[in-house]
Amino acid sequence: QVQLVESGGGLVQAGGSLRLSCAASGRTFSTYTMGWFRQAPGKEREFVAAISRSGGRTYYADSVKGRFTISRDNAKNTMYLQMNSLKPEDTAVYYCAASSLVVLTMPPPTYDYWGQGTQVTVSS
Repeated sequence: QVQLVESGGGLVQAGGSLRLSCAASGRTFSTYTMGWFRQAPGKEREFVAAISRSGGRTYYADSVKGRFTISRDNAKNTMYLQMNSLKPEDTAVYYCAASSLVVLTMPPPTYDYWGQGTQVTVSS
C-alpha cells in the first residue's frame, strides 16, 4: 500500500508556471506506474500524464502535451508535474495516483491509490 500527498498548487496568471509534487510513503514507490489527473468543477476527472516505474517512458494528454512535463525521483519517493504556459482551462484540482499495472495507463479505475488533490487556479 502507498499513501500519496500532493503539494505545489496555487494561483497563477495565464502564461505562468507551477510545479506540483507528489510525495509517496512506503518503500515500494518504484514498483508503481504513476499518473497525474485533474478535475474541474462540474466535469469528470481526466487524465493528464503518466510515467513508467523507472521514469523512462511518459505519456501525455493532447491538451497538455508540450506544456507539461512529468518526472519522478524514485530515491526520494516523489513524482513531479512541471506546468508551463498555463491557461485558464488548466484550472482544476490536480491528483496524483499510483497504478499496479506495468503499462502506462489512462483510465482512472486502473489506478489503485490516490492523493487528496491540490488546487491549481489560472487567472486570465
